[in-house]
Amino acid sequence: MDHRPIEQKHCPPCHVSVELVGSCATLVTERILQGAPEILDRETAALLHGTIILDCVNMDLKIGKATTKDRKYVEKLEALFPDLPKRNEIFDWLQKAKFDVSGLTTEQMLRKDQKVTCRAGTRVAVSAVYMDLEAFLRRPDLLEDLNAFCQTHSYDALVAMTIFFDAHSEPVRQLAVFCPHVALRMAICGALERSHSPMLKLTPFPAAYPNLQAYLQGNTQASRKKLLPLLQEALTAYSESMKIPAGQPEAASSEQVDKGLDRAGSTLTPGLSQDEDDPPLPPTPMNSLVDECPLDQGLPKLSAEAVFEKCSQISLTQAPTPALSKK
Repeated sequence: MDHRPIEQKHCPPCHVSVELVGSCATLVTERILQGAPEILDRETAALLHGTIILDCVNMDLKIGKATTKDRKYVEKLEALFPDLPKRNEIFDWLQKAKFDVSGLTTEQMLRKDQKVTCRAGTRVAVSAVYMDLEAFLRRPDLLEDLNAFCQTHSYDALVAMTIFFDAHSEPVRQLAVFCPHVALRMAICGALERSHSPMLKLTPFPAAYPNLQAYLQGNTQASRKKLLPLLQEALTAYSESMKIPAGQPEAASSEQVDKGLDRAGSTLTPGLSQDEDDPPLPPTPMNSLVDECPLDQGLPKLSAEAVFEKCSQISLTQAPTPALSKK
């Protein structure tokens, strides 16, 4: 049971229920009330009630997370158990606990509320970080921690969405994209910057770190749930742009890469792409010395399959024709 599209393939015998609501606890409440209302005591009701209110940001219409079904089952729980804590009261308690990251390491903060998306062997972590972006970027040894986090968990990139509330209790969202691979970072950032569904209204934010691009996010209603389809389409387009067309062993042209990235930013579909089984191909070498050119990192490593295919092509082109062969 989930309240967002499930990316992983589930086992055939497993019954899956997915509905796009603000809180998965809403679906649990619905299932209990429809199938076994006798098990719903006050303690269980309080847990469900508080979770829905927290997930839906106190049912605030301006935030836009709560759906009609979320509001319906919060009201049902309150009608069944009139002595439940008031919404504002329980929201303030839970929100304070949720945003308390004091004492956490950078890795713990990134893993506290994290999702992972994968396309064609490229893995991207998407973490919610409950603090101001500027304060996050000032953390000591941040770059080393981000590198270690990605290497330890085999992530190719990290997208961190910082979230906090301003003095007027309005939500503020900001983004940080960390990726040592220039082409992949450009693909992710380009897709986010050019997105129209939703339009994120990104403004670049200064960050004195290599391999990291930061943004202020003007559209505060665009949560990570709405970011995931953008990232999945960007990874699919990136994978396509890295593929070498049949009969063309040379590296893909910059025009081909640009077309792939444009598709990610301008033709994003509301659904989710299926995982691809093809192994990742070697990265396309840069054709000229441009900013952040990674030539100092050496040539990209070719896979055994790519080398074997190249040798096979050479053998075919050098093979003698039947007319010239000796009998």
